[in-house]
Amino acid sequence: MSELITISPIDGRELLRRPHATRADAERIAQAARQAQRDWAQRPLNDRIAVLSAAIDTVLSRTDDFARAITRQMGRPISQAPGELRGFAERGRYMLSVAEAALAPLVPPPKDRLERSIEREPVGVVLTVAPWNYPLLTAVNSIIPALAAGNAMILKHSDQTPLCAEQLVAAFADAGVPAGVFQYIHATHDTIRDLIQSPAIDHVVFTGSVRGGGAIEEAAAGRFIGRGLELGGNDPAYVRADADLAQAVDTLVDGAFFNSGQSCCGIQRIYVHQSHYQAFVDRAVALTEQYRLGDPLDPETTLGPVVRARAADEIRAAVAGSIRLGARNCVDPGRFPRAGAEGPYLAPAILTGVDHAMPVMNEECFGPVVGIMPVASDEQAVALMNDSRYGLTASVFTRDAEAARALGRRIETGTFFMNRCDYLDPALAWTGVKNTGHGVSLSILGYHALTRVKSYHLRLL
Repeated sequence: MSELITISPIDGRELLRRPHATRADAERIAQAARQAQRDWAQRPLNDRIAVLSAAIDTVLSRTDDFARAITRQMGRPISQAPGELRGFAERGRYMLSVAEAALAPLVPPPKDRLERSIEREPVGVVLTVAPWNYPLLTAVNSIIPALAAGNAMILKHSDQTPLCAEQLVAAFADAGVPAGVFQYIHATHDTIRDLIQSPAIDHVVFTGSVRGGGAIEEAAAGRFIGRGLELGGNDPAYVRADADLAQAVDTLVDGAFFNSGQSCCGIQRIYVHQSHYQAFVDRAVALTEQYRLGDPLDPETTLGPVVRARAADEIRAAVAGSIRLGARNCVDPGRFPRAGAEGPYLAPAILTGVDHAMPVMNEECFGPVVGIMPVASDEQAVALMNDSRYGLTASVFTRDAEAARALGRRIETGTFFMNRCDYLDPALAWTGVKNTGHGVSLSILGYHALTRVKSYHLRLL
């Protein structure tokens, strides 16, 4: 039997190992989910909401355990890890607050002696394949609305963060979620592919790479089941001539380097009006050099390692490739003694002299690196922002809200921000365009993706 082995990026040591589920195990889990889902769906919506609200409270009551597990598994500084629990609760509670409205029947105007309605029913069993970079925040987007709508849920977490799946399922069970309704699975890609291809799964939610999304699409081909795919980005920001420069620098440096740059909607490309360009770069470098790179279990650390040494090598290669093509790194790596030529600890990088032929500007570079270009106009900024095969979020920094709205209509993205970035508002739909994927999570529309509609047409005699 194959095993899942998690290596901590903190020190390169083995953190844990778990047996992978066999195909028979996966089928047993799926059948238990299907049987439990029938009874769960029959419970009144208010009952399901009450149980799930208790589950959120239980997760929050274990914040220290969850936060330490996140840090040990993927390297986020322990001072920042509890914020993910607060975000989990914010999103989960919001989705519960709109459940009744989201699932309410649509009733057309009266007609003759007809009673007509369009009602929403659970799809059945939902499989969520969650990533390691925000193991709770990405998972909650589907867990809460899927369960509130009456579905059963199977959670497959990254091999880097299996403890998060185990902790979530245990907390929900302790809060009263019935056995079989919410389960986890540790499995190989082949086993997950077979599970998707079987009749046991009715909907798949995936957050990860474009390549991984392609594998999900291939596995689900011909099954006609729902799929929600969020596949990454190379998110841009534009600092206009009328921007508050200090606010833009503070926000965008954090947006580029929080979580060591390992955020789907983190900032990777910044376009600055030429009148502010040098001042912006100077301020951004000065702020970046205040980060403290080190052991993420140290409360004083503000920048931890990236998730794996292999990932760090890929980021180094993207930076080196951009420099060979003419870019310049404005941050002195020597200011970050823990960084080296090998291993997962990376100094943050701010690259200037960049263009769209360089890896940092045209590919997702999942690490603490950002490229900055000067632009002469809104038109040039929009053209460069749209010159990407991704489209998750885009940000404009300006004092002119009308100008921002006009730019937002022209930018190809799923979420448009003014004067902020790298944030998910649970009241708004989370979606993307181009190779960022398709489908919707969060907001009322997030429930629509996890339910099917049924029309009722009753003729009264």
